[in-house]
Amino acid sequence: MSANYDVIVLGSGPGGYVAAIRAAQLGLKTAIVERELLGGICLNWGCIPTKALLRSAEVYHFMQHAKDYGLAAKEITADLEAVVKRSRGVAKQLNAGVTHLMKKNKITVHMGTGKLMAPGKLEVTSDKGTEELTAKHIIIATGARARDLPKFPADGKRIWTYRNAMTPSEMPSKLLVIGSGAIGIEFASFYNDLGADVTVVEMMDRVVPVEDADVSAFLEKALTKQGMTIKTGAKVELLDNGAKAVKAKITDKSGKAEEVEFSHVIVAIGIVPNVENIGLDELNIEPDNRFHIKVDDFGRTNVKGVWAIGDCTPGPWLAHKASHEGVTAAEAIALELGNKDVHPHGLDRNNIPGCTYCHPQIASVGMTEAKAKEAGYEVKAGTFPFIGNGKAIALGEPEGFVKTVFDAKTGELLGAHMIGAEVTEMIQGFVVGKTLETTEAELMQTVFPHPTISESMHESVLAAYGRAVHI
Repeated sequence: MSANYDVIVLGSGPGGYVAAIRAAQLGLKTAIVERELLGGICLNWGCIPTKALLRSAEVYHFMQHAKDYGLAAKEITADLEAVVKRSRGVAKQLNAGVTHLMKKNKITVHMGTGKLMAPGKLEVTSDKGTEELTAKHIIIATGARARDLPKFPADGKRIWTYRNAMTPSEMPSKLLVIGSGAIGIEFASFYNDLGADVTVVEMMDRVVPVEDADVSAFLEKALTKQGMTIKTGAKVELLDNGAKAVKAKITDKSGKAEEVEFSHVIVAIGIVPNVENIGLDELNIEPDNRFHIKVDDFGRTNVKGVWAIGDCTPGPWLAHKASHEGVTAAEAIALELGNKDVHPHGLDRNNIPGCTYCHPQIASVGMTEAKAKEAGYEVKAGTFPFIGNGKAIALGEPEGFVKTVFDAKTGELLGAHMIGAEVTEMIQGFVVGKTLETTEAELMQTVFPHPTISESMHESVLAAYGRAVHI
């Protein structure tokens, strides 16, 4: 059996299914190939269900602190099984939503494992057999998976990946989280809020090391205040996985080693792209130096007609970046196929926001202050604390700040960095500003509504130029 298309998308995550929808919108005959669940990791095992877990933990946290708001709540308990069930229900709902979108946009779905056999030719294998699909263009959107510790692979019982941590068979009593990137810190925050004794070990000299140094320092203090143990500049040298516990040998920044016993361990040390056994070597598709697929700013690989987007390509490895790449690739393909009404723009990685949904939340876009200085900019940076913001105080969330970084010579907004309540919703204001190539002048003249936490954004800009009002 064979079928011919204009575009085939291999993988249905937030990059793949969005690419397929955009291609179909542009009148291209489109198919998508998926080996597991429509929506990929993000909708089923990543971004969305983890936010459902974190929301439950957040509500539980507020219930425990009801008296801070003049309220009373007694006999508060957390039902882990029910929390996980709610999370899985959210994932199921979104999976059904993607299925509906495929039908609505007349995208043919082939369930099975896909492999490139030649440019424009894909073989799909399922329990029903093998079929050959052909297309003028193929988009690889196979995503990535959790990276294991080489000597201590996850077993799903005591040593977990994020996927195991999302559907735990039991509540950890004492939890070790290895890695303090977004995934590690989010799970540390979740389990800490539910009552686990949490230790975070980070190899770098600070937590969330990709963020601005001021954000890292603030987060470490906040997590420590919440009861977590944070070890930076540290390494896990050994994991002795037993039937009822895991013994970890942890070496601190001074080289001193200690052995600590944990009920469970979450390994969150990064990702590995899903690029094996999909035909890349046979087609001589070029990788980058980290084994991801090398692409240009539109998603083209070095093989004509073969494109790649999302977590199987160079970072940042974020769902919204994958979706944006999917639209860009689909439009570039349509242009190549003769559609003169599309005008795709290459990806600008400097304008991709990052969000971490711990407590407090973190959000950022563009350069950190240190990176801007390394790049040779003369910098003006301004910080405004939430303690000076009326809405944050009224919400009972006065801990946090907004920091903005500008080119002192031109006023260009180089970066913005936030930590505190609802900052993942606010960062888009600065993302729009950067995309529009705004300067401090436009931001200063922008009227921010009162009372909102977003006023801190305005004040941080003013602070960079010595004009802050409320500090």
